[in-house]
Amino acid sequence: MAYDQQAADRLRRLAAQGKGTSSRKMFGGICHLLNGNIFCGLSHRHLFLRLGEKGAAEALRAPFARPFEIAGRPMKGWVMVAPEGWDDDDKLSAWVEEAKMFVATLQKK
Repeated sequence: MAYDQQAADRLRRLAAQGKGTSSRKMFGGICHLLNGNIFCGLSHRHLFLRLGEKGAAEALRAPFARPFEIAGRPMKGWVMVAPEGWDDDDKLSAWVEEAKMFVATLQKK
């Protein structure tokens, strides 16, 4: 398995809250979706989040955050956060809620 199951369970508890959420295995990990749009996930030991370009630029100032890359290509509007950046449920919840708020502005799929 390409991700930590205990971390995935923590994330799932927070990400699954609310109407319109679902989960799917992708990117070598697990993704959480809101109305069909990915808002966060876990790949290996890193949390990835869709925050939009402005939100991602702000998030990259945070410790342990870096651009999210797929096959060496940075994804605009996405960030990855090392486990140290979401090592308690308050920090994890803040990241998840920020991503959910951004994705809630997107058109449903």
